[in-house]
Amino acid sequence: MTTAGSNLPRRLLAIETSCDETAAAVVDENLRVLSNVVASQTGLHKRFGGVVPEVASRAHVDHILPVIEQALSEAGTRLDDLAAVAVVTHPGLVGSLLVGLTAAKTLALLLDKPLIPVNHIEAHLFACRMHAERDVFPAIGLVVSGGHCNLYDCQGGRAYELLGSTIDDAVGEAFDKVASMLGLSYPGGPSIQKSAESGNRKRFKFPRSFERDRDRLEFSFSGLKTSVLYEIAGKPPRDYDPKTLDPQYVADIAASFQEAAIDVLVTKSRQALAARGRSTLCVGGGVAANARLRERLAAAARDDRFELILAPMAMCTDNAAMSAIAWELLAAGQTAGLDVDVTSGLVRRKPAGK
Repeated sequence: MTTAGSNLPRRLLAIETSCDETAAAVVDENLRVLSNVVASQTGLHKRFGGVVPEVASRAHVDHILPVIEQALSEAGTRLDDLAAVAVVTHPGLVGSLLVGLTAAKTLALLLDKPLIPVNHIEAHLFACRMHAERDVFPAIGLVVSGGHCNLYDCQGGRAYELLGSTIDDAVGEAFDKVASMLGLSYPGGPSIQKSAESGNRKRFKFPRSFERDRDRLEFSFSGLKTSVLYEIAGKPPRDYDPKTLDPQYVADIAASFQEAAIDVLVTKSRQALAARGRSTLCVGGGVAANARLRERLAAAARDDRFELILAPMAMCTDNAAMSAIAWELLAAGQTAGLDVDVTSGLVRRKPAGK
């Protein structure tokens, strides 16, 4: 393996195991991604129609060392070349997070290097900063994924104020559940998007929760999901076989559902920008890869004249490179001891000056 060399920018190893992707990356202090390795578990969870926590954590145990070794190898970096070790500690599945944290603690102890805990949600937004290759803050941040749907006022690279989140289901979860109702494949995001391409998005009038409430920057997708079920199976729902559904009917429901969900995401983002007087919107998370969402956000940016920064497609789904936010945390002295633990839920960091 090639030595990084003392005359080159410092490098850190980042580890991500918050859900069902085992990931490791080497990123230098100029935010240049030297490697970004992801071992996906989609095939393992496909038969269940969603992530099974125990299955995920066991797979992380199998993948973590090979993924770290591959990331170091692709980056031409030795362990001794590392300046720090970063690891996602929250939010996520506890069993999955513990696998990554255990590996990171072990490396930090053996190498006598700083250990940097990373917030998975903030890392999704930092992917926008990395893509822009310049400072993009202050901005409104939208994180949309299988487990999260959150709006933030991002005052700086380390100052994120949660403005609102989903009160029930995350938007990505809603995509998965509706895909299952329609007999489409898991994960639901890509399959709904593909089906919707040939569908009529105006055929069904599904609800758009809180859309007109400008003072409520929250989301709710359970009602939307239930409305889709009632349309397919009646009220109260009857048993049915998704395989018997007419393909055009499926496409029309997929398109109408997708449009309803995206309407809410776009509207709430615009309301947050207006409420905080921001002129930049950063968007990250797995659902940010949705082509229709990206199209609608781009149109909103043109109409409202705000800057839209979307995480690149490769960094929308879970990965370790976006944990390069650790460089800012390290500069601010936000490291952790070996007693640091994982947290399943959101840890709210106070905005700067509060």
